Amino acid sequence: MPESIDEHVVRRLSTWPGRPGQPRDVPGGDALLALYDAQVQSRHLDLAIRGLQVRREAFYTIGSAGHESNAAVAMALRPTDPALLHYRSGGFYAARAAQVPGSTPVDDVLHGTLASAADPISGGRHKVFGNIGLNVIPQTSTIGSHLPRAFGLAFALGRVPRSQVVPRWPADSVVVCSFGDASANHSTAVGALNASAYCAHQGVPLPILYVCEDNGLGISTRSPVGWVARSLSRWPAIEYAHADGTCPAELLETATRLAELVRTERRPAILHLETVRFMGHAGSDAEIAYRTQREIQDEHGRDPVLATAGALIDAGILTPGGALQRYEEARAAVAERAEALVGGPRLESRDAVTAPITVRRPRQDRLATPEQRVRAFGGRLPEDAGDLTLAQVVNAALKDALAAHAEAIVFGEDVGRKGGVYGVTRGIRKAFGAERIFDTLLDEQTILGTALGSALAGFLPIPEIQYLAYLHNAEDQLRGEAATLRFFSDGQLENGMVVRVAGLAYQKGFGGHFHNDNSVAVLRDVPGLVLAVPSHPGGAPALLRECVALAREGRVCVYLEPIALYHQRDLHDGDDGWTAGYLPPAPWPAEVASELGRVRTYGEGRDVLLVTFGNGVRMSLRAAAELAAGGTGCTVLDLQWLAPLPHEELLRAAAVFDRVVVVDETRQSGGVSEGVVTALVDGGYAGRIRRVSSADSFIPLGPAADHVLLSEADIVQAVQAVTG
Repeated sequence: MPESIDEHVVRRLSTWPGRPGQPRDVPGGDALLALYDAQVQSRHLDLAIRGLQVRREAFYTIGSAGHESNAAVAMALRPTDPALLHYRSGGFYAARAAQVPGSTPVDDVLHGTLASAADPISGGRHKVFGNIGLNVIPQTSTIGSHLPRAFGLAFALGRVPRSQVVPRWPADSVVVCSFGDASANHSTAVGALNASAYCAHQGVPLPILYVCEDNGLGISTRSPVGWVARSLSRWPAIEYAHADGTCPAELLETATRLAELVRTERRPAILHLETVRFMGHAGSDAEIAYRTQREIQDEHGRDPVLATAGALIDAGILTPGGALQRYEEARAAVAERAEALVGGPRLESRDAVTAPITVRRPRQDRLATPEQRVRAFGGRLPEDAGDLTLAQVVNAALKDALAAHAEAIVFGEDVGRKGGVYGVTRGIRKAFGAERIFDTLLDEQTILGTALGSALAGFLPIPEIQYLAYLHNAEDQLRGEAATLRFFSDGQLENGMVVRVAGLAYQKGFGGHFHNDNSVAVLRDVPGLVLAVPSHPGGAPALLRECVALAREGRVCVYLEPIALYHQRDLHDGDDGWTAGYLPPAPWPAEVASELGRVRTYGEGRDVLLVTFGNGVRMSLRAAAELAAGGTGCTVLDLQWLAPLPHEELLRAAAVFDRVVVVDETRQSGGVSEGVVTALVDGGYAGRIRRVSSADSFIPLGPAADHVLLSEADIVQAVQAVTG
């Protein structure tokens, strides 16, 4: 039977050549002892959790064995430095906790793997390294998707001195972010490192220490020899250093030097930390399927726990027997706590599980003063400007938000000097300055990562994604990072934001798929994410204001602006029916209020209710006018909120109609109408239901788009069919 890593450690320490005399004090000895204690604590947690998993008490067995050298990184930092950690960071967590009196790292880790409701960070929702008191921000990433957030946090902390924001961390904090060698190849990691180099090249303050824990394996796939060092050391303006996890004294020195450089010079650095991986990728991984037994056994010689024990023995700080005693004492302590915590409380209801993403907080609207508004608008208030288009009222609403909230920032591609591709942010930089509205590099993952990190730092980010189709390559930053933070921190941390996205179809003379994308399915199934779609200039400002209020509650909001309606002025030719006077952000009358879950209705027809949103509102109103000429009266309901759908108001409105037609500009499969019809059926609506939508197709260029997009004629035909 092959020797396990635990058996190997015990055997080696039991047979280690002894040194005469008693343990003695040597320079750096306390640090080495602290490092060893953190490492053995982490090792025995991994061993205990494997045992609990066999008993079906533990549910997460991606361990830190072999990576315990990362404890040295924690020791090089302050416990007030925010940490976004790799999932093999048991050593770091133990060493960080040792810096904070009263911490209970063994219980913390065990609670997480036991899915215990007593877990101090996730409350039993997932096993993550996280703790508010230790400034460890929980990350669920396995592919480096937390790196853009880490970049964003460092970027935001670099801007704090020039803002009115007061973050939870000291002014000279360092952000530390760890990840694996395989993840270093992922686009999220490459994008974050590129953005870091991009900023550092320009002298932008960016206090972040990246730590690549290189064990040479991505589950079963080996990293090519020399590749990780070559790729990580090439980034311009980023300090790079290599360290071997089996050389603890040198590692402590290197990590301390890099941390101090980042702290004092406010520029990024990369620590390339060589590690090893024991016991496979996870409990279910049979690594013998892709590694020989000889390879596995040979790597026991690179154990960081034994390396630190050896350094202590060589320095005369511990005897081999003393090192073994500390190792076994850690085993006993962990085993005792594991037995004590088995059978602890678990989440017991759906409401308990979902509470962090569903519970609302009391509204606390903040309005700009009249003087602030005058300054923001240069003395020309939008309510005095007459009827405005959708683009114009969104522009005015953004200025009002920035005037009311000193922590609000607007950023994205071309939003600053140019004022956006469609002019929606025109003039905002002039009014508020380059610190509060700025252009980013062309990378949607970095844009959203900047929002994630900025929100953590205390800003109110309002990023722009230039086109809906461009969101898809970065959507996991919303799904896997933004929306999960409240969930996996039990509501203790949040990253409220309003992501403005220009999208949907019906642009004339321009477009094709990438500028006429009509797919929102990826946004509608993200738990906790709020998706709002303005349609008419009369309601758009209130809808945006509500999204800002929700963001201040910590909610992640997407405000999807229909491009084709930006500059539309008419409902019918020459009537200015698609413009409206701007209402300043005071308490609005009920007919224009847009609280989450509120719908808007147009018309008084009682034959058919047309349920729609976005471009569909204008098309439905035009179709309703045509139908009215033939004697069929329609009311148009603008959903406004596509996630979560406004079920109660939808059912209340539908109850007085015998017929409902759902008008959906998105696709037939996976489109919004599927959810609306389901809501009606589940809610007991007894009338006739029909839906009409665009085709299951990408949108082609030019007139060919008319063949696959929902048309007014389609709406008229659907109503005629349901009333015939």
